Amino acid sequence: MVQASSIPDVLIFEPEMFEDERGFFFESWNAREFRQKIGCDVQFVQDNHSYSRRGVLRGLHYQVRQPQGKLVRVVRGRVFDVAVDLRKSSPNLGRWTGTELSEQNHRQSWIPVGFAHGFLVLSDSADVLYKTTDYYAPEHERCVIWNDPAIGIEWPRGVKPRLSAKDQAGVLFHDTELFP
Repeated sequence: MVQASSIPDVLIFEPEMFEDERGFFFESWNAREFRQKIGCDVQFVQDNHSYSRRGVLRGLHYQVRQPQGKLVRVVRGRVFDVAVDLRKSSPNLGRWTGTELSEQNHRQSWIPVGFAHGFLVLSDSADVLYKTTDYYAPEHERCVIWNDPAIGIEWPRGVKPRLSAKDQAGVLFHDTELFP
């Protein structure tokens, strides 16, 4: 099943689960079905695995050249996953959408090119896996500050964010390089 988030281009995928007393099985990736659901063909070129402890906030990251679409899922733990629209031509420019991804709900978030992405770890720790449509290019990476009041992300309460120096130095939305 796939559903649109509050920003229609960001999609939430919920797999069909097959469970019994032995455990479960689900298809986590199928190129044909993914193409049908998002309406275009994408090629993933890189898989990333991020391990983080409770309170770690990663983001809001994007690349201005070699932009990356991302398919994000959590295999252990629980995170609040966020996408911010940075497309100049979008009616949703500057808006955000967020969803909980966890090992229990098995959801995956599709964040297309043109969005900044980040997540906050809500469990003791979390393993986040994500596929990208282009390679990581640190020289093109940018970061929007996680708590910019112009964006107004409603991060879950009760978890004190822990950020890297790079993420603490993120820029405000009005200083952000946007996508066409």
